[in-house]
Amino acid sequence: MNTATLETGGAPRAAPKQPMGKMDSAAKFWDKVAERYAKSPVADEAAYRKKLDVTRGYLRPDMDVLELGCGTGSTAIVHAPHVKHIRAVDISSGMLAIAKRKAEAANIDNITFEQSTIDDLEVADGSVDVVLALSLLHLLEDRDVAIARVHKMLKPGGVFVTSTACLGETMGWFRYVGPVGKFFRVIPLVRVFSPDDLKQSFIRAGFAIDYDWQPRKGKAVFIVAKKNETLSG
Repeated sequence: MNTATLETGGAPRAAPKQPMGKMDSAAKFWDKVAERYAKSPVADEAAYRKKLDVTRGYLRPDMDVLELGCGTGSTAIVHAPHVKHIRAVDISSGMLAIAKRKAEAANIDNITFEQSTIDDLEVADGSVDVVLALSLLHLLEDRDVAIARVHKMLKPGGVFVTSTACLGETMGWFRYVGPVGKFFRVIPLVRVFSPDDLKQSFIRAGFAIDYDWQPRKGKAVFIVAKKNETLSG
């Protein structure tokens, strides 16, 4: 999400399946800001680079990766040389158009870009090595549903890499003003919860927290959650 107060070190992200009117509204919002977002610098370059480096430590050349809410494709393009294939998904056709141009310019040919919501996405259980969702979970109607679905998508031992704005830590008041901004279409849906709330969502879904980092209070929480090696669902 590209606002001054909600920096998460990643691109804006797709929303899960919603009634058609809400889904179209969200897509139109991100389409509208796509070109401006693509030209804006990352708010915390050092934090973003650290997240990329940590993520790369979990990647291998034989891996299939799914990125949910790929935005303009920057993260997928960086990781593509280190894996077999990345399926990069976003709700916004405007974001995806920019992502495709960037991948072509970088001569990256192992990324497949796709427009979809999370619920509409067809992914076989236990078929993915790594799922990425940077700047996404706070934009979802129900993060618990999304996290549980990702757990099913992953192979045993697979990891879910996330970076999430946890506004409940310093901006709890946003839960009251956010819906007003959404109503007037100046901001998208934004859920307010704390870092502990987020971690409990992962644990309830069956994940173990393998890596947990926050640059400082009020910044995005970066979590790598791991699926049990012996489980298939």
